[in-house]
Amino acid sequence: MSDTQARIVIIGGGAIGCAIAYHLARAGERDVVLLEKAQLTHGSTWHAAGLVGQLRSKKNLTRLMQNSVAVYDRLEAESGQAIDWKKAGSLRIAASDERLAEIRRSLTQAKGFGFEAHEIAPREAMERFPWMTGDGVVGAAWIPSDGYIDPYALTQAYAKVARAGGVRIREGVLVTGFEREGRRITGVVTDHGTIACEIVVNAAGIWAKRIGEMAGVALAAGAVEHQYVVTEKKIDVTAETPTFRDPDRIFYLKPDVKAFAIGGWEQGAPACWPQGVPFDFGRELFPEALDRLELFMLPAAERLPILNEIGIQTVINGPIPVSADGEPVMGLAPERDNFYVACGFTAGIAASGGAGEAMANWILHGDPGMDLWPFDVRRFSPHQANRRYLAQRSSEAYGDYYAIHWPGAELHSARGGRLSPIHHLLTANKAVHGSKAGWERPLWFDTSAVAASETPSFEHKPGWFEAVGREHAAVREGVALIDQTSFSKFEVTGSGAFAALQRIAANDLDRADGTCVYTQLCNDRAGVEADLTIMRLDAERFYIVTGSQFGVRDSGWIARHLPGDGAVQLRDVTSAYAVINLVGPKARCVLQETTDDDVSNEAFPYLAVRDIEIGLGRVRAARIGYVGELGWELHVPSEQAPHVYQTLRNAGEKHGIADVGYRAIESLRLEKGYVYWSAEVTPDTNPYEAGLGFCVALDKGDFIGREALARIKADGPSRRLVTLTVDGYAPLIGGEAVLCEGAVVGTTTSAGYGYTVGRTIAFAYVPAALARATDFVVEAYGRSYPATRGPRTLHDPKSERLKS
Repeated sequence: MSDTQARIVIIGGGAIGCAIAYHLARAGERDVVLLEKAQLTHGSTWHAAGLVGQLRSKKNLTRLMQNSVAVYDRLEAESGQAIDWKKAGSLRIAASDERLAEIRRSLTQAKGFGFEAHEIAPREAMERFPWMTGDGVVGAAWIPSDGYIDPYALTQAYAKVARAGGVRIREGVLVTGFEREGRRITGVVTDHGTIACEIVVNAAGIWAKRIGEMAGVALAAGAVEHQYVVTEKKIDVTAETPTFRDPDRIFYLKPDVKAFAIGGWEQGAPACWPQGVPFDFGRELFPEALDRLELFMLPAAERLPILNEIGIQTVINGPIPVSADGEPVMGLAPERDNFYVACGFTAGIAASGGAGEAMANWILHGDPGMDLWPFDVRRFSPHQANRRYLAQRSSEAYGDYYAIHWPGAELHSARGGRLSPIHHLLTANKAVHGSKAGWERPLWFDTSAVAASETPSFEHKPGWFEAVGREHAAVREGVALIDQTSFSKFEVTGSGAFAALQRIAANDLDRADGTCVYTQLCNDRAGVEADLTIMRLDAERFYIVTGSQFGVRDSGWIARHLPGDGAVQLRDVTSAYAVINLVGPKARCVLQETTDDDVSNEAFPYLAVRDIEIGLGRVRAARIGYVGELGWELHVPSEQAPHVYQTLRNAGEKHGIADVGYRAIESLRLEKGYVYWSAEVTPDTNPYEAGLGFCVALDKGDFIGREALARIKADGPSRRLVTLTVDGYAPLIGGEAVLCEGAVVGTTTSAGYGYTVGRTIAFAYVPAALARATDFVVEAYGRSYPATRGPRTLHDPKSERLKS
């Protein structure tokens, strides 16, 4: 190899790496080198099954998969090479009412996306796939544009087009390290020499975590053993035979040449080499694990009687990439300014065409072309890249691939790694904990056996419904404590802090010291990159608070836009402070009993932040919150948190103080009309359409996104966020199709029950022309729910209670 320089170096010659090279070449990028330590496809690609399914839980994720199909539709003609793309459709059957409800939910989501997918009867499913029995089948989903493809041929076709476009592909070259200057990679060190570069892309598949570690990048992406079999060639499949999935029996099927390839997603699949996949592992397989094979092959034989008549020709047991939550890991690594990642693709063949396009956009334009937060590398905290955490979580995520995904379901492995200082006190008070970014957080407090042993459901009230209702009432009518320690928290200090943040934030930070400012951070297109609170402590010191899972993303966005002259410092102080939210109409009574500071409305108005004493402790108290009632966020030094919590609890006993969890927060914020980043606001939405124009200070001077925001304000947004309500309880959780006069006009972003208003609440974007319409329909699980557009804020619309 004679390459000593390239603008872009891609590491990994599987389907993902070659797809990125393909799209870069099509975009006209010529100075690209792709490095493969062995030969193309010799990681997980060569033994991939090759199914191509498109429908996902969110519109943009489905779009990414659709973009893959668009590539496969043209690639054979473009490359002049056969890729064996069979667009034969896919069939997913339901063998239980619960599974059918899940399928119906996905189909109503598809309707909102404008994606073609159909529910069909068991008899039609048997007509499309005559080898199946109809025993227990209650329905099925049919997607006509799905199919399957040859992974090896696909990858070689990508590579052929990339080479023709000028990409240099070097096989037999092992990456051994990186040269760095500050936050940038300046060279890729290999066993054939060093390549100076401007950009690195880690698409190393099962080796991606090890490559990341060489670059100082923590990745929550590992590998798990996956098995499938190929039957004897005795089956009369045709070009029209679709792929087949029976998730209740945890198996999938792809037609092969006169055979079936059948694989499964069983519980207990072991993580491969938690310490790191050896670089000398190549085009190899593991010994077959018959005990795990039986877990899906015996159920498969029940559904497909032909399997009792023919034998197994081949067993494939190889490593496949799996991340800590089972989804791909994409984007610019937060630790480096020029190190991109595209790994963790359990369904890499299905995703490669669209993922390659998104990554090329990210590399060349700084944006993937759509919001891909569920795949974004920044959704993970460094804690989640811990090897033992990753081994446990990746195995569980793999085993849950075909599990029914109940609303609000939690993963159970690798728990307890990040605990609030008052975790033990909340546990003693019967907290039921969930997990976010590795933190244990109270979801609700169990006051009944029903909640403790809830039976999950799609269409009925969950077991915790009444317990959360009581917590909701405590906030609205009395006083409550909420542990929000998992908030991500940062300090920005220095002589240039105000000027830098004023340029980054859409709102005006030129406020008095001791003031909270709610603001969005926008990109140049006016999309919302972050939705957070900035507290101005003094002229050169700011304190920033954002959501538990958004810390890596938001701090990275801020850091990238700070001056590089040392005039500003950003420091993560998440672990330094616990956060206790004291909230409710009686909150001031409780707080005043525990402090000698004046917390009257005159002395401590809404949006003020002060240092006050509580009991024997000293806390940073902010008159702000997310539930729409009088209250304070109390940012407490971690070592003082148990004392402060217990002091407040004791003072509140005579007022009926309650502990409250995150399920109640969701209900409370829906009633108040508060948005949530990644649902109502994303890089694909702007503040004006989200009803947040009051946070945009166009007259403060230049800031990121100002030009686009001014244009949107002048022209008016093309769509609006509206609040819809359904009488009584409806099983809405977000993602449902919204119709007006029989036509699909949008998709709900968030939804849940409002206990104070006694109605189900859903937020949705609709065309601006319909923003004043009153009658809508929301579809869920194949049923229609009449919905009424009401005021954006259903509870305390003038914020009189909040500001009292």
